[in-house]
Amino acid sequence: MGERQLTSGERAGDGSGGGPGERVLAGSVPLTRDFFDRPGHEVAPDLLGRVITYGQVAVRLTEVEAYGVPGQDPASHTFRGRTPRNAVMFGPPGHLYVYFTYGMHFCANLVCLPEGVGSGVLLRAGEVVSGAETAEARRTAGAGRTVTRRDLARGPARLAVSLGFTREHNGLDACPPGPIRVLEGDPATPGSIHSGPRTGVSAGQETPWRFWIDGDRTVSPYRPHVPRRR
Repeated sequence: MGERQLTSGERAGDGSGGGPGERVLAGSVPLTRDFFDRPGHEVAPDLLGRVITYGQVAVRLTEVEAYGVPGQDPASHTFRGRTPRNAVMFGPPGHLYVYFTYGMHFCANLVCLPEGVGSGVLLRAGEVVSGAETAEARRTAGAGRTVTRRDLARGPARLAVSLGFTREHNGLDACPPGPIRVLEGDPATPGSIHSGPRTGVSAGQETPWRFWIDGDRTVSPYRPHVPRRR
């Protein structure tokens, strides 16, 4: 599948927001902090169709998953309160929260609600719309195999790898003038947005806060949590 040109001014640059070598595509209006200063389950569906860009890679979001506040959402990293690991989620909205999971993968979230609350949206899947060659090189490094364009960012770990996110990106600002941008893009129409249970969590998975663009080929497959045998 070829690259789709960004719509209405979306921009994929070198991560600095301008300068030589930046590829200017159509319509690059970045979302401001007010966009993220809302409950995660309101921000999540509104992120579908938006474009997150860092460095040379831009990803149109097609699947996301919201997580609630301390004491209310048992699936959230903030459920039991603030820790060194989840501290970024208690910071200002619009920052990137990156965590390491299963001893092998990084996943990226966008922080929601005012500072001190503790909520976010997991970026589950998307379509690489710029910088596909860079994303593919990251995905295949040392793997000795190829990856289809459909699968470059089809899943939270794949999305993080494609964008180059690691632990050092935890806490970076995704609002101007930060190095990461979430662009206005082409928001999904309400009729195209579906919701359902969250995936891969052992508690609170029945909460229908996973949102995706119906029929989009880059949405990841749903996998309910399966308890481990003792």
